Amino acid sequence: MTLSVVILAAGLSTRFKSKTPKVLHRLLGKPMLEYTLDLANALTPKPPVLVVGPETEAQIRAWAGEQARYAVQRERLGTGHAVMQTQSMLEGESDQLLVLYGDMPLLQLETLQKLVEQHTTNKAAITMLTVEREDPRGFGRIVRNSQSGHIQAIVEDVEATPEIAAITELNTGLYIFETAFMWENLSKLKPSKRKGEYYLTDMIGLAAGAGKLVDGIVLEDPSEGLGINTRVDFAIAAAALQQRTNEAWMLQGVTVIDPATTYIEPGVTIEQDTIIYPNTHLRGKTVIGADCEIGPNTLIEDCEIGNRCRVTSSILEKAIMEDDSDIGPFGHLRKGAKLCTGAHMGNFGEMKNSTLGPGSKMGHFSYLGDAQIGENVNIGAGTITCNYDGKRKHPTVIEDDVFIGSDSMLVAPLHIGKGAITGAGSVVTHDIPDDTTVYGVPARVKEKK
Repeated sequence: MTLSVVILAAGLSTRFKSKTPKVLHRLLGKPMLEYTLDLANALTPKPPVLVVGPETEAQIRAWAGEQARYAVQRERLGTGHAVMQTQSMLEGESDQLLVLYGDMPLLQLETLQKLVEQHTTNKAAITMLTVEREDPRGFGRIVRNSQSGHIQAIVEDVEATPEIAAITELNTGLYIFETAFMWENLSKLKPSKRKGEYYLTDMIGLAAGAGKLVDGIVLEDPSEGLGINTRVDFAIAAAALQQRTNEAWMLQGVTVIDPATTYIEPGVTIEQDTIIYPNTHLRGKTVIGADCEIGPNTLIEDCEIGNRCRVTSSILEKAIMEDDSDIGPFGHLRKGAKLCTGAHMGNFGEMKNSTLGPGSKMGHFSYLGDAQIGENVNIGAGTITCNYDGKRKHPTVIEDDVFIGSDSMLVAPLHIGKGAITGAGSVVTHDIPDDTTVYGVPARVKEKK
C-alpha cells in the first residue's frame, strides 16, 4: 500500500490574533507546522501537500520551502473543500490518503502508524481517530453501530439530540481514506445549510450509506487530539509537550528537579546522570554530556557541553564547554566562546569568540573578546580585553602559565608571552616577552634586581 498525506493549514487564525500564520508560531523551539511535517515525512517518502490560504501562502512557502507541495484554497469553504483542492495533484498517486492539520502538534508518530496499520488490515474505506472526553468542546459525536461497533455517523455538537449529546466519544477530524472511495465520492459532498461549507465529516455518512466499513481508533492520550485555535490552547499544548519531553529524559536517566519550570526543546540531547535544576531552558541543537549540573536559572542554546560540567545561573549561546569545566553564577558565553578541559569562569564574566585554555581560570567581572588563552592562566577579576578600536576587532594571545592581575586592561592587538605577569591595574599596550612582569599605566617592565 502507498500513502499520501494532506496537511490542512489554510485558516486565517482569526482567534489567534497574529500577523504571523498560527502554524508558524514556535512551540518549544519549532513552528507548530514542523511537528506535522515531521510526522508526514516519517510515514511516507512522498512530500505532503500543504493546503494554504492566499493570505498566508507566501509566509508558509518561505518557511517550508521544498519540504512540501502546495495547494491554495482561495475560498474557505470547509475541510471537504480544502481536500478538493488537492484532487488534481493526488488522484491516482497512492492507495491511501491521510488528512492531518497544521495546528495539532501533540500528535505522535506511533499513533499514526497504528492508524495506518489498522486501516490497511481491516480494508476500511475510512479509518478515523477519535477521543473520549466529557467536555465536547464543540466536537462532533461518534455514533457507532451497537452490534458491530463500526462508525455509522458523526453528529455535530449543535445538531445533537439529548441522547446523542450524552456520547463522550468525539471526532478529532483526523482521517485516513481509501483513495478509490475518496476521489469517487468527494464531489458528492453537499454544502451545509448553516454555512454553505463542505465537510469531510459527511464522507462518513456516504461511506456508511454505501455499505463501506468506517473504522475508528480511540486515542490513548486525549491531549494528542488538541487543536490550537487560541493562545490559551497554545499554552496548554506547550505545557503538555514540555511534560512529555521532560518525562522522556527522566526515563533515560536524567534528573529533572522541577519539570514544571524546565524547558527542553526537541533538538537537545542529554547524557545519563546529568541534573537539570529549576528554571533552565535548553534550546536548539544543544548537546550535554554525562554527570553535569545545569542550572538553576540558566539558558543554553546551540552549545556543546562535555562531561562533569557545571553551569550555574548563566547564559550560553553557540559555545563549547569541554569536560570538567564550569561557569557562573551569572556568566555569559557568547558565540565562539570555548572553555577547555578543567577551565573555570567566575561570576559576571563574559566571553565572545575566545578560548580559555585547559586548567585556566577567569575571575569575576572580566571580559575576553577575540582572545586565545593558553593553559593554567589566571585572569584576574576585572580584566578586560580592549579588542575593538571603533572600526575593527583585534586579537589577544596569552601563552601558558601567565598571571593577569586584577583590573588589567589588555589593549589589542596584543601577545603576552609564557609565564608573564601583569600587576593589578595595568594598562598593557605592547607585547610582553616570556617570563616578564609589567605594571603601571601604561604598563612597563619591572626591572629585575
